[in-house]
This record gives sequence, structure tokens and C-alpha cells, in this order.
Amino acid sequence: MALTTTLHRTVVLSVEPLLDVERFEVYRVALEFQQLVPRLLPRKGCAALRDQLDRASSSILLCLAEGVGRFSRADKANFYTMARGSTMESAAVLDVLVSRGLLEPALHRQGRWLLVRVAQMLTKLILRMQSDAASATVPVCSARP
Repeated sequence: MALTTTLHRTVVLSVEPLLDVERFEVYRVALEFQQLVPRLLPRKGCAALRDQLDRASSSILLCLAEGVGRFSRADKANFYTMARGSTMESAAVLDVLVSRGLLEPALHRQGRWLLVRVAQMLTKLILRMQSDAASATVPVCSARP
């Protein structure tokens, strides 16, 4: 906890400093999905699917964080696109688990809802980065001879 001293009083700040990525709603929703992952995985068997979901769901957060840390719009869009791909992969694993009767439909819906939100937010970020990058290379006005 941080303390700030003013002229006559001490103010206690209860907010911890945040990394840039922690300010993103998409990161918070992806983290919520990550916290749900242990409940989605079968306890025994299906080692390949457990590993796939673990890697794909972690990749959502890791690619998102790396994208936020980049400076160029094109780099950001690239990492957000990879995070979106991992989101789709995670959703597909959930579909496989529920289709095999290894995941309760209620948990499938909960996980899928979070992943849909993540995909929607990532899509908007990607499109914004791509349109900003494209508009930066197109001249605003051109002189005609």
C-alpha cells in the first residue's frame, strides 16, 4: 500500500500500481477464463486435451500482454491476432470435451461465454490497430499537379 503525504495530512492510497495490460478489460476477462480452466479439465485421462487447453488458454494472456508491450500498431495487431487464435482454439477444446461427455454443459456455457467476450474484444482491438496503421501510411491530402 502506498502512502502520500500532503501538507497537513497523510493520504493512504489503496490502489496498487498496475501494468498497462492489467488496465485492459479483455485481459481481465481472459484471466477469469484462466481461473475457470482447472474446473473445465477432466481429472483423469485426455492428457492431450488437458495440455492443449492449458497451453491455448495461457497463450491468450501471454500474447495479449506481449501485444500491449509493443509500440508499433502492426506488432500489436499481430500479437492480438495470435491471442484471438488461441481463444478460438480454447473454445474448440471445450466443444470437444462437451461433445465427448467430459464437460458439463453448464461449465461449457460459462467458459464459452467468457471466450466469446474475449474474441469480441480482441477483434475490435485488431481492427483498430490495423485501421490506425493503414491510415498512418495513407496521405491525408495530396497535391494535384
